[in-house]
Amino acid sequence: MADDQAGIDPERRSWIDKIAQVFSDEPTDTRSLLELLRNAEQDDLLDADALGIIEGALQVSSMQVRDIMIPRSQAVIVSTSMPVRETVEMVAGASHSRFPVIEEQVDNIIGVLLAKDLLPLCLRGMPENFNLRKIVRPATFVPESQPLNTLLKEFRESRNHMAIVVDDYGSVSGLVTIEDVLEQIVGEIQDETDIEDDSHIKRFDDRNHIVKALTPISDFNEHFATELDERKFNSIGGILLQQFGHIPERGETTRIGPYLVSVLHADNRQIKLVKVTLTGNGMRKEDENSDD
Repeated sequence: MADDQAGIDPERRSWIDKIAQVFSDEPTDTRSLLELLRNAEQDDLLDADALGIIEGALQVSSMQVRDIMIPRSQAVIVSTSMPVRETVEMVAGASHSRFPVIEEQVDNIIGVLLAKDLLPLCLRGMPENFNLRKIVRPATFVPESQPLNTLLKEFRESRNHMAIVVDDYGSVSGLVTIEDVLEQIVGEIQDETDIEDDSHIKRFDDRNHIVKALTPISDFNEHFATELDERKFNSIGGILLQQFGHIPERGETTRIGPYLVSVLHADNRQIKLVKVTLTGNGMRKEDENSDD
């Protein structure tokens, strides 16, 4: 009766009481705060997705850049000494939108290349004498120890989407993107690039393909009409390592049947990306079938 007289609906009063009960004891640390929030979720006062985002945000505040950065050995890096066409091929095969750029002579990162900045060059016929430095954007450098919440704030204020990570001695140890930080809060973010990433082989033009070294031998054989042995190696990278006899550097080549295989990206441990070029009068079976 008292609630009715006060003009408050009894059901609404019950809902307010539930919230008051959940937060009646003020949390004293992160653990007690999370416990209250999880109790609220169990009582249907908080959506499960919302709880996950809150937990992610709290987790980010206690993490550092080194916890999520992409190690330098796994990054796709462009060199100013690379021909423009080779740069375009690497960018097309990697399916990223931003790439650190180095001066090869001193192995020093001078900036970041945006894939979209290469489009005008492609439309104009990719002049081989083009100076890549003209379109490189300034790079942002952050220490490994920087808290992720501070990095996210810097990303928002500067509108940058990538930062180069340096260790205590100033050497480059990796890179981190705004997506890497956001995924710690909201979970894995899938986009059209991630979907394309499932494809190991990408056609560049009539005779050239960009191929990931992780491509299964069976997929390579099917696409290029080759008959490579699938019993000894799981991926095309394994066969290439056997043929080279060492970890090749960018630009080294070998042959597989009618194809010339050029290394586009490799680190000191493995081959990552190659270009497969049809040479001579060779023709893939699927090309023959396409003329029918």
